[in-house]
Amino acid sequence: MRKFWLIFAQTVTVSLGILFVLQTFKPDLLGNGTKLVTVRQAESTNQQHSVGSYSQAAHKAMPAVVNIFTSKAIPENSHPFMDDPMFRQFFDDQPDDQPQRENSLGSGVIVSPEGLILTNHHVIEAADEIEVALADGRTVPARVVGSDPETDLAVVKVDVKNLPSITFGHSEQLSVGDVVLAIGNPFGVGQTVTQGIVSALGRNHLGINTFENFIQTDAPINPGNSGGALIDTEGNLVGVNSAIYSRSGGSMGIGFAIPVSLARQVMDQIIRQGSVTRGWIGIEAQDITPELAESFKLKESRGALIAGVMRGGPADKAGVKPGDILMGINGQPVLDSAGMLNLIAALKPGHPANIRIVRNQSEQTLPVVIGKRPKPEVQRN
Repeated sequence: MRKFWLIFAQTVTVSLGILFVLQTFKPDLLGNGTKLVTVRQAESTNQQHSVGSYSQAAHKAMPAVVNIFTSKAIPENSHPFMDDPMFRQFFDDQPDDQPQRENSLGSGVIVSPEGLILTNHHVIEAADEIEVALADGRTVPARVVGSDPETDLAVVKVDVKNLPSITFGHSEQLSVGDVVLAIGNPFGVGQTVTQGIVSALGRNHLGINTFENFIQTDAPINPGNSGGALIDTEGNLVGVNSAIYSRSGGSMGIGFAIPVSLARQVMDQIIRQGSVTRGWIGIEAQDITPELAESFKLKESRGALIAGVMRGGPADKAGVKPGDILMGINGQPVLDSAGMLNLIAALKPGHPANIRIVRNQSEQTLPVVIGKRPKPEVQRN
């Protein structure tokens, strides 16, 4: 028995020795097991190289981001004396006035393979010539489908088919601290990608647009980035870059993007009917401050104080009066004047709604027929 175990031990020892030698000097003879280890090591190496890189997200979205070049004629401001022949004879050496043109640049995002491009209203405002530079180097003319100054969004179209289009993300799923990338054409240097995080959500009362619900980011956004894409780490569109806070004209780490949830609502209406229709009841309102809450004996600083009511408007017909406090619309609470504006704008003109107000410390509900919000008369400069 002892002799048997001695032979077994020697056999195992020799076998392990042979296996060690083969694995060291002839690993290819060991078959699929060693190859599997090699493949796994290669996959691990590739994963290590991709850690901290957003190249896949950038390469996915960049072909759908375009540069937009616009120009418009500048009205002539010639001196009235120049129409007088006696005065003009002193200026015979000067050439006739040539029409001047103002050029500007921005960015846009291809939202359809059929050539529809989402951008900012202020990028194409008053332009009589629009050219779009595609990611593949082609430059093509574009026309305006429609725009919405109150959200600073616009849609233009190029007559080119089979274009790479952006994938829409979900801006409502963003959280403060999420990594985002901004893609655009800053200062006309060419397509550029910058990286940052979501600094804040739901920014309003900035005085930039009528309807504000901005994503704030520290991803560098500079002049020329307007209308470009704000994407997540998967390369999906979550916002349209719109504005920056700056004292020098360059990025200071405070940029604002319109959430894609709002952009899609506006874009769909523009594509469908060329403009945006919103609800309106004809009131002016202001936020409830702690001082006003105390004055009106409210339990909390919430709601919107109605400062004015348009005569003959829907609210006036419903019996709303200045000094009323608007607390809810169709069962949805009103937190402040900006929230009130958004809630009313989302209602369909011609449809009835119920508004809940506080008057003389007493709550009451008033029925109102929603009107159509008038188009803004004043355009941004």
